[in-house]
Amino acid sequence: MSNPSSEQIEYIKGGGVIVYPTSTLPGLGCIPTKEGLNRLFALKSRSTDKPVSLGVASLDQVSHLVEIDERMLEFIDAFPRGGLSVIYPAKETQDPRLGGDSIAIRVFDHPAARSLAEAVGPVTATSANESGEEPADTVSEAASRLGLPKEAIIHGNRTSGKGSTFVKIDLTGAEPSVTIIREGVVPARDVVSWWKNRP
Repeated sequence: MSNPSSEQIEYIKGGGVIVYPTSTLPGLGCIPTKEGLNRLFALKSRSTDKPVSLGVASLDQVSHLVEIDERMLEFIDAFPRGGLSVIYPAKETQDPRLGGDSIAIRVFDHPAARSLAEAVGPVTATSANESGEEPADTVSEAASRLGLPKEAIIHGNRTSGKGSTFVKIDLTGAEPSVTIIREGVVPARDVVSWWKNRP
């Protein structure tokens, strides 16, 4: 495992796209500026109507972007860090490639991913592969497939095979409405059960 070097931090701050390890699949990260998102979406051959999530070291890093309810904090704390990507309402409409009126946020668990977010702020947290392709097992393999230079690789190994579980929770009604967008490392039944039995 390695933390981002000063060269890598400069590279991503300049609009570059970096492959980094997470607790699940290798991630593809850029700072969510117009320039960074342009490069990332071109690299992944990803449709602009398919938004990417953001990864953070802590939710404090996105408190200016999204509405964070106390119940959401309790929910996230109940599961292993890095296992959930939770969709929050945006305080202001964002780039549609980030979700527009709502943004998926994942709190990183992997030390290298956390160090990257601590160094540069929120980064995109999408799998490091072209759209429709199977994700690579290692950051080196992912970077090679995408044709990225060595300064775009933060080395390290993942700790599990599945991606994060994507969850959308609507707190506007009398009772929370929970939608599992994609089941991953956290089982959908555990998510639903927590909300049904919430303290």
